[in-house]
Amino acid sequence: MSAHDIFVVFIVLHIITGAPGLIAFWVPVAARKGGRLHRLSGRFFAIAMLITALAATSMSSLTLWQPMETHPHLAEHAEFSDPALVRGIFGWMMLYLSILTINLAWYGWRAAVNKHDHARNRDWVNGVLQLALLVASVQCALQGFGLGQPMMIGMSLVGFATVGTNLWFLLRRSPGPVEWLLEHIKAIVGTGISVYTAFFAFGAVRLVPELALAPVLWAVPLLIGLGLILYYRRQVSRRFRAGHASRLAPHAH
Repeated sequence: MSAHDIFVVFIVLHIITGAPGLIAFWVPVAARKGGRLHRLSGRFFAIAMLITALAATSMSSLTLWQPMETHPHLAEHAEFSDPALVRGIFGWMMLYLSILTINLAWYGWRAAVNKHDHARNRDWVNGVLQLALLVASVQCALQGFGLGQPMMIGMSLVGFATVGTNLWFLLRRSPGPVEWLLEHIKAIVGTGISVYTAFFAFGAVRLVPELALAPVLWAVPLLIGLGLILYYRRQVSRRFRAGHASRLAPHAH
């Protein structure tokens, strides 16, 4: 079996789990927070994204090994005729996005599961995922510098920010009662951003390869996702402040 044949197998797995996951992302976003539908659809989304991203790590690893053999259709396009560029974009950057997705999906899922026992968030899995994402972010940035691709450098900043904010929460001894929820929102919506970004950008290669490096395909999911994160973080913070104020009100008399 050739590298391309193995690559196609992982593409099929990637699509089988990724397509339902992309749809499922919007169910917990729209469902009543904390309800049964929210919990079940959120769990399905997290598991689907973990499998999808693991398949993507295999695809990107095969690309690093044999860039043109795994992407033979790109040889017809002058801008992707350089194996180093194919290896950088569809190998290193795709590997970075895969690790980012795994990191956020696991971290966000466990933040909710361990909301009453924060110490359990500081397990070896979360630790390894922070280190893996940091290394992947550095490599993505270095490859971007070497290839003259500012987009790769810009995307790596998301990874650095993710590691920094994740560690800020993980290393806190006693986070506030609402902080786990804010981190859960950040991570799960961030997972959606990562996957939709890869879907639009790398998926475009199959249809219109010239669009793969179009900034708009990378910017739109990021802007929508950041908007959702800011909106829900504000809503949660306002509800928490309102509830806290109502509990204190009787003592004011």
